[in-house]
Amino acid sequence: MNDTYKTIAGSSEGFYKEKGSKFISYAFPVNSEENVKQHLDDLKKQYHDARHHCYAYLIGVNGEIFRSNDDGEPNHSAGDPILGQIKSFELSGVLVVVIRYFGGTKLGVGGLINAYKTAAQEALNNATIIKKTLTERIGIHCEYPMLNDAIRFFKDKNLEIVNQELMIDCKLWADVPLSDAPQIKEDIKNYHKLKLI
Repeated sequence: MNDTYKTIAGSSEGFYKEKGSKFISYAFPVNSEENVKQHLDDLKKQYHDARHHCYAYLIGVNGEIFRSNDDGEPNHSAGDPILGQIKSFELSGVLVVVIRYFGGTKLGVGGLINAYKTAAQEALNNATIIKKTLTERIGIHCEYPMLNDAIRFFKDKNLEIVNQELMIDCKLWADVPLSDAPQIKEDIKNYHKLKLI
């Protein structure tokens, strides 16, 4: 199972000019379609006088959720080239928006494809690409005398404790890569005096 994916650390911008038309591009890290809508709404307010706001996004480790939108440009001349760039960078959890100001000269479908592709590429070239791992938070519950065993259990598995509650008894949590989670849970169940939360 694949539980790592490449995405971008933060937003980035790009710019491309062709025959007077300006193509302003933005790339954003996103994790939901609500997230996408928020960025699009913000850009439409900011660039309310632009003729086109074309975009594409890809979400999920294996790119399960994706969409491209030509926003009035000829079919497949804007959204698809943008999506193509996200795929060629092998990214997920990314939205790229290209805003076009028409310069008075028609570019033709080939010219548009090249312009949207290049503008998207510029935004992604300027982004910081990072690797992320999908995780599941797993907890251990134990009595105080077993606290060191619980800490050692996570340490031996190279897992960082991300949260703990030390009251009458102890609870510790770590974020475990999805592909390792079933085995870790099994190991906790088999460990004397440690309980899975």
